[in-house]
Amino acid sequence: MNLTYIDFLVSAVLAAIMFGVGLSINFSDLKEIRRSPKAFILGLVSQMILLPLIVFLIIGFTDLPPTLKVGFIILAACPGGTTSGFVTVLFRGNVALSVSLLAINSLLTLLTIPLLVNLALTVFIGRHSPFELPFVESFLQIFLISILPAMAGIVLKYFREEIANRIQKPVRNVMIILFAGVYAIIAFAKESSGGSGITTEDFWKIIPYAVLINFAGFAAGMAMGLFGKTGLRTSWTIGVEVALQNTTLALLVAGTLIQSNEMVKPALVYALFSFWTALLYGVAVKWYDGSRLFGEFREIREKKINGNR
Repeated sequence: MNLTYIDFLVSAVLAAIMFGVGLSINFSDLKEIRRSPKAFILGLVSQMILLPLIVFLIIGFTDLPPTLKVGFIILAACPGGTTSGFVTVLFRGNVALSVSLLAINSLLTLLTIPLLVNLALTVFIGRHSPFELPFVESFLQIFLISILPAMAGIVLKYFREEIANRIQKPVRNVMIILFAGVYAIIAFAKESSGGSGITTEDFWKIIPYAVLINFAGFAAGMAMGLFGKTGLRTSWTIGVEVALQNTTLALLVAGTLIQSNEMVKPALVYALFSFWTALLYGVAVKWYDGSRLFGEFREIREKKINGNR
């Protein structure tokens, strides 16, 4: 495997992001799984099963090149991330559910990413594909670069909560800068240096399907929550978790582990707009709910009022 400086940069940025994720996890939040198992199960099924199925159905019938199709499956196989947590906090969604899903699906992706990606390689490129995602190597890479830093953050939060709380905001700010920087480098660097070589033609080829998948994620997550009668706030949160993917992890899988510049492109394009559509989704649902934009959802506000009577 010929690694470039960009591969090492992506690995370092993902490790920093996952360390920051670990700092945000409280064990009290994880207890929400026991208190509200239905919402958690619906969210997990939506992220790990429903979204990959939707993406397979959408891109499977297109005339996109096989490598781009696999790139979309890689994106679908990398759920959650810091962006979904940030949006959930911003709009006063179900933060405990968001954190619980992030903690558990981070562990599950050790198995689901190799399975889904190798399935996509077989379906779209064929058994004799020049690309492969070795199970053991990908398991170890994702564990070392994603899970281990997150565990370090969790341990620091548990044993030195005061220090963790003090550095959480600076770490988050650094993560944003690193996140923006690595995407800019991958988008504009030469292919020989590990850049994606993405062109305007690539962008217009990818963007319609990326937006469709994004909107389908919001709709599917919301529908699952409402079907399960979890309430608007939790249903909205599930929608956010399904539609916002861990694009940095997708870059690691496509660019570093598989070493395909083409497969990187769907994640790059998705990262350009998905945060902004999530904000629009939050504004629309808050308007429908009749609650303040960054205030509590009406159902939560009414529960508090009734509880104080």
